[in-house]
Amino acid sequence: MVPTLSVILHNPGVRVSAISIFFFGLTGATTAPFMSLIGIHELGLSNAHYSMLIFAASCINVVASVLVGALADRMGHFRMPMLVVSLFGVVGYGAVYLVPHQMVFVVCTLCCLPVFGALNSLIFANVRSASSHMPVRDLIAVNSGVRAIISASWVLVPGVVGFMLAGSPSMLPAFLYACLGAFACFLLYSLFLPKAERGAKVASNSKFLASIFDVASPGLLLRLLAVALISSMMQMNGVILPLVVVGPAHGTNADVGVLVGIVAFLEIVFILLWGWVERRSSSVLILAIGAVLYCGYLFLLGFATTPWQVYVLTPLAGLGAAAIISVPISYLQNLIADRAGLGSSLIAVNMFLSGGLNSLVFALGTRVSDYAFTAKLGAGVGLLGVVMMIVMEKPRLRPSRSF
Repeated sequence: MVPTLSVILHNPGVRVSAISIFFFGLTGATTAPFMSLIGIHELGLSNAHYSMLIFAASCINVVASVLVGALADRMGHFRMPMLVVSLFGVVGYGAVYLVPHQMVFVVCTLCCLPVFGALNSLIFANVRSASSHMPVRDLIAVNSGVRAIISASWVLVPGVVGFMLAGSPSMLPAFLYACLGAFACFLLYSLFLPKAERGAKVASNSKFLASIFDVASPGLLLRLLAVALISSMMQMNGVILPLVVVGPAHGTNADVGVLVGIVAFLEIVFILLWGWVERRSSSVLILAIGAVLYCGYLFLLGFATTPWQVYVLTPLAGLGAAAIISVPISYLQNLIADRAGLGSSLIAVNMFLSGGLNSLVFALGTRVSDYAFTAKLGAGVGLLGVVMMIVMEKPRLRPSRSF
């Protein structure tokens, strides 16, 4: 932990990115739990319209992440794109809070917030660019540390915001907090992020459209699919855990909140642990091991009949989830290693694909059987992703000898 913090703090570009990713995580952690309540209950959107809105926003976020990443590579630096994208968050969250109207909510959710969401990819791209001169082991430590910081925001912020808004007739102040978080990102980039040096190196593949179409290469798409199948288990757990706990496991909503909090805390600890292990091993091997562990957790979750059985599974869930959350970042970036912006945009593509796959698996599982079976089916899908990745990356499973 101490060496990781030392590496982060001694590099200005990485340091600013690490601080800003906490505030970026804050924007999501303050609004995501209340988004549907505000859109449907407070502003009057129907369930169908809200579902369509969220799906469209996810599509726009993927496109924005790829385009902004490719543009940043073309420019040769990330400071200006990060500044502009941060302003989309300030405007989007601020407008919904100041003008709580259905149309404003729809426009901001479609036009501003998906673009702001591309900041996640840009931050990791900037971290990769700023730490490109570091030894591989330090680069791995930096990625693990930055990912742990955004996880920390999701552990700390929702409970604090929920406490602050307890008893409030409206959840709209959550958008004010998110607006302030986006503004903090803007200030960090404008005041503290090092400016690009004159003559900064521009991506070697200078044709903008050609670089985007590189994402569609068959080998890259198959690897993206493998990672998305693995990541879909995380999405499945987010949907199925509450249903299993209050259903077959006969627990309560309070149990759900406690379980999520325990796993989120464990994820922070285990992200740093996996980062330490990855420095002495192979990222592909670590991801495979972590994914198999999470497969085991999700499969066993399908057999839970009492709350204590789910509590017993939390260490396994945290250990597997930490690998699935943190390791794919470096793996996806390395798929387009010479273009940090475009490579990092694959993080957003993976999130979109895994969410879509989870929706299909959930629909199939619940149509055929119950929630317990659906959890087991999700584990099977994740295991398929592990097999695909092992087949394609077999040479990279061996631990590196450079350490």
